[in-house]
Amino acid sequence: MPIERYLTIGEVAQRSGVAPSGLRYYESLGLISSERTPGNQRRYERTTLRRVAFIRTASRVGLTLDEIGEALATLPEARTPTAEDWTRLSRSWRPLLDARIAAIERLRDDLDSCIGCGCLSLERCVLQNPADRAAALGPGARYLEGDSPLDAARAAGSSTS
Repeated sequence: MPIERYLTIGEVAQRSGVAPSGLRYYESLGLISSERTPGNQRRYERTTLRRVAFIRTASRVGLTLDEIGEALATLPEARTPTAEDWTRLSRSWRPLLDARIAAIERLRDDLDSCIGCGCLSLERCVLQNPADRAAALGPGARYLEGDSPLDAARAAGSSTS
């Protein structure tokens, strides 16, 4: 293992901005890999810096580590990923990111209507789920997730049948 081709965990941490504990965690999830020296110290290929940068960027745009792992699994192991590889990968995320952007915009629009409203009423607030009418749609703030009161009525009707 030629030394100049490999970086220590401290070097990767310093250059990537990710703490050594974070790098070990990424490795435990299979997002990055290392080789071991005879003294059992981790050594990372220089291409690991690209993968870590990718992980950080993908995390920043809201992708989960599971989603990031699935994406990284499509990249070649035997060679450094090319610009074409990265482009293909980023394009595959577009529908997911578009859906998340739409959800955030719905939240923003609903919050705009509430800020300063002063109603302080959980029954009248559009951000709440009064009487748990949307429970059949699943957990969470279903109307903010994109479900409508009509969806809730349909789901409630089908669950009583």
